[in-house]
Amino acid sequence: MFIADSLGLDFINSIATPVDTPFDWIADGDGLLRWLAQAKLVPLDVLDALKARAKPGELDHVAGQARDLREWFRGFVRKHMGKPLTPRALKELESLNRLLESDEGTSRIVLHHDDGDAFALQRTRRWRSAGSLLLPIGEAMARVVCEESFSDIKACEGPACTLMFADHTRARARRWCSMAVCGNRAKQAAHRSRIKDRG
Repeated sequence: MFIADSLGLDFINSIATPVDTPFDWIADGDGLLRWLAQAKLVPLDVLDALKARAKPGELDHVAGQARDLREWFRGFVRKHMGKPLTPRALKELESLNRLLESDEGTSRIVLHHDDGDAFALQRTRRWRSAGSLLLPIGEAMARVVCEESFSDIKACEGPACTLMFADHTRARARRWCSMAVCGNRAKQAAHRSRIKDRG
């Protein structure tokens, strides 16, 4: 469910209650690989190679680390959403910074064909272990912290919905994770209420 207009918030939404029962898209290693593929955070050939060389249970362990990271970030976002993020929050981000510092990325010069065969600096990552799958997730979370206004981060107003999103609408009036789901439910409930009030 990529509805948040921000991959870091979509990561928080990787466990949700879309109807009545919570569903965790990264409940195990295979789920984590599927989520990363759908989010386009890791190339498919890298996911296949890491899966092929992973030890038994290794990907499930990394999925558990991802879930712990998700719940920590959910708490951080809930604590700060709806108001500007202040410099005092930096201390709370230490665990995320430690994850980001573990990256073994490199840079190289490549041809950028979209720009008339000009050169471009391309950052690449060494995918040495299954644990490196957490790095693009950490970067997506860091982008939420650095690029989103926490004043515009909201939780869906659906009574049972647990999804969050960045409100990028012009009037900052978005209320629902999706008009097709929670928005329609709210309209139907309001319609039933008006009919009931009329008699």
